[in-house]
Amino acid sequence: MRFGIFYEHQLPRPWKPDSEQRLYNDALDQIELADRVGFDYAWEVEHHFLEEYSHSAAPEVFLAAASQRTTNIRLGHGIIQLPQQVNHPARVAERVATLDLVSGGRVDFGTGESSSAAELGGFGVARELKREMWQDALDCVTRMFAEEPFAGWNSPHLRMPPRNVIPKPVQKPHPPIWVACSRRETIRLAARNGIGALSFAFVHPEDAATWSRDYYRLLASEECVPAGFAVNANLAVVLPMMCHEDPEEARRRGALGAGFFAYALAHYYGPSRHEPGRGSIWDDFTARRPPLGARGDDPLAGALGSPRQLVELVRRYEDAGVDQMIFVLQAGPNRHEHICESLELFGKKVLPVFTDGREERERAKAERLAPAVGAALARRAPVRVMARPYRIEEDAEVARIGRRAPAGPGERLRAARKAARRGGQGLLARFVGGREDRELERWFGPGQQRLLFRLMARSFDPAKAGGFQGTLEFRLEPAATWTITVRGERARMAQGRAADPALVLAMPAADLLRVLAGTVNPADLLMSGRLRVEGDVTLASRVAEMFGGPSPY
Repeated sequence: MRFGIFYEHQLPRPWKPDSEQRLYNDALDQIELADRVGFDYAWEVEHHFLEEYSHSAAPEVFLAAASQRTTNIRLGHGIIQLPQQVNHPARVAERVATLDLVSGGRVDFGTGESSSAAELGGFGVARELKREMWQDALDCVTRMFAEEPFAGWNSPHLRMPPRNVIPKPVQKPHPPIWVACSRRETIRLAARNGIGALSFAFVHPEDAATWSRDYYRLLASEECVPAGFAVNANLAVVLPMMCHEDPEEARRRGALGAGFFAYALAHYYGPSRHEPGRGSIWDDFTARRPPLGARGDDPLAGALGSPRQLVELVRRYEDAGVDQMIFVLQAGPNRHEHICESLELFGKKVLPVFTDGREERERAKAERLAPAVGAALARRAPVRVMARPYRIEEDAEVARIGRRAPAGPGERLRAARKAARRGGQGLLARFVGGREDRELERWFGPGQQRLLFRLMARSFDPAKAGGFQGTLEFRLEPAATWTITVRGERARMAQGRAADPALVLAMPAADLLRVLAGTVNPADLLMSGRLRVEGDVTLASRVAEMFGGPSPY
């Protein structure tokens, strides 16, 4: 088990003129302390335009500053957004390699796509294409690390002539690669690409055990074709943390930050109508105070406790097959001095429990995986060597890069479907806007409900189901229950309760209409108690896209 700390650089309003500077200075002090007490990783996100939730737009600059104040702690991009409109692959390769040089080879290269509307819309990234862009850019960047010169690129997303992309990283062939994972499908994606899985889903240890089994089974199978020229076989899980000898004091210090983290996340990663530069997420959160963050076995409360409790919790994740625990301490209004006290206490009383014999266990793991890793790397297309020298010709290169291929039938079909979905959603939004629950429930009677669930079943997309087989139950208040059962590649609807549903979603019928219209965020309903979820919570996050709706990811 390795241990990391994670930074979004959260800054709830109201702000003072020096708020951001103080936030960054405190974070650098915390990372210096974490290095001194024995933490293994410091992870920094890349986000844009997500005011209050994340003020971390240039992680390579912050991590470079941290590199000069630390000695051993590894510096993780958690993550760099790879869609080409956000970061050109050459700039990614150059920045990662430079950070690796100034840190003495301590960089981990976390990658991702982004999924917030503020970022995708801000940079003009089509949601339905971002996974393709990520895969394309990752292949491209790893070749820039390893090829000398880089032999050029020609894909629907990027055109670039041959260049020698410098500097090269200290770590050969490149720093360890990771991908952000928010659900089980992306854990599998990480394994198939031979890269580490950074899980930001706040999962229970029992769920993490299932994810770990999936991850290592696929990584050792013939499905694994590495995205890079080395395999990084690691699964990390992120949790909020605050450590104090008194468990109640730990919860008092950390619960509000954990709750705000979840609330602000839901604000940006749902259909919330955010207005840049206006309003206050913090004011909304404190006014509503959703019941989230430090209760029972909620994962958001799991790492708020005493050293003894945290040792027990980490043991459960270790037994589940998790390789690294990454803790969020800087969240919401959490105080700098409390974070530092927590880091010191964790370093003194929790870390030492897990360090004895760790290197030997990691060597044994590497030896056990070596045959599968070797077989996987043999399936990866090799580094390219140019058959003859290439000469730079500015005018011809600019012309080739600027020439865009005409849209194919698949791209045109996606655009038409997207336009139709938006048009229908817009009509429904105008209909439900301003209407009370009773008025919507009178209109949304049994006949309309039956039509809706029949259309959902017909719209079922097996490719979006992640292998799910079973029954979903929808309990619509005041008094209607419907099910959709998935068998093979088909789905069928029925009225009435299921004997053993994999997931139950209970909500007012009026709120279901509002969700479909995009006028309410399901996460807001969940935190306010109007939506209740029983069963597989990770399955709930993909119900919409399984039945023809837009993906929230």
